[in-house]
Amino acid sequence: MGNCSSFTLPKGGSKLLNNGMVSIDEDGTHEGIKTIPIQKACEFTTNSVLCVCIITWNMNSKMSVEDVTKLVSSNRKFDLLVVGLQEAPKSDVSQVLQEALAETHVLLDQKSMQSLQMLLFGSRSSEKYIREMKVDKHAVGGCGGIIGRKKGAVAMYINFSGIRMVFVSCHLAAHEHKVEKRNSEFQHISQSLFSKYGTPYAQSADITVWFGDLNYRLEGISSIPARKMIEENRQSKLRGKDQLLQEAEKGEVFNGYCEGTLSFKPTYKYDVGSSIYDTSSKIRVPSWTDRILFKVGHSSGLDAVLSSYESLDCVRSSDHKPVKAHLCLRVRSDGDAD
Repeated sequence: MGNCSSFTLPKGGSKLLNNGMVSIDEDGTHEGIKTIPIQKACEFTTNSVLCVCIITWNMNSKMSVEDVTKLVSSNRKFDLLVVGLQEAPKSDVSQVLQEALAETHVLLDQKSMQSLQMLLFGSRSSEKYIREMKVDKHAVGGCGGIIGRKKGAVAMYINFSGIRMVFVSCHLAAHEHKVEKRNSEFQHISQSLFSKYGTPYAQSADITVWFGDLNYRLEGISSIPARKMIEENRQSKLRGKDQLLQEAEKGEVFNGYCEGTLSFKPTYKYDVGSSIYDTSSKIRVPSWTDRILFKVGHSSGLDAVLSSYESLDCVRSSDHKPVKAHLCLRVRSDGDAD
């Protein structure tokens, strides 16, 4: 668990390290999404550590108290928990999470836009470290023809003991062929969030985390061959067909962001109540629609370790599996080696 009071941000940039810690060079010259290894445990030895758990889940408008509780396991070695929900039901998911976390964490803030929700929890002593907090939302593409399932994003900016963080939880356009629409929505959201404050959000953050149902699909493979590869635990062979990675490589979206290795099975689409891929007449191609990406600011002075990136297969009340990441941040000291 972090010792928040010890944070003091140094001046100057940092760089991409080859030991699993991530930050970005001063010139910010990344192309596409950088896939980074998972450190099984946060290896920082100083107390200057802030650990953040991020969860994204498309709930398919269904409420299961048991499954919501499964999102937050008994192992809660994080200072902040950020939960982004898409197609959330009208039931009070916030209340269920607050009750599940009551012994260790409290709700700091929440933001919603129809079925899009974001909830921010902190350890019980964390409120005193909040220096500033802002929330925003931005809709794209209307309601998609379904009332209560508006696409777009909700976002939070928080200055937590000197660390300026932006969290963006989004739901982008569906269907395999809507790649350009998803790209356009990402750009539009990026340019619009927090614009009323006069400063683009990405320019004022030490770290930005984007997550949600991004809806990018596997392309160039049919459902049966894809499922066979997944059954044989060869899903790594499918990463080259992932639209999000392809579009980022072209420079269309998420340039300079980092993501953990996609070692878990594609998170969509499942038969509700099971871990069996779609058996309807559409037999949709399994895809990694649900993602968590992050970007460390050029001159933040921060190092980051991604100690887990996984899906929760045990959650079965939706046609999507939740995805969870555990991100630890450390302020670089002047004595850190280049």
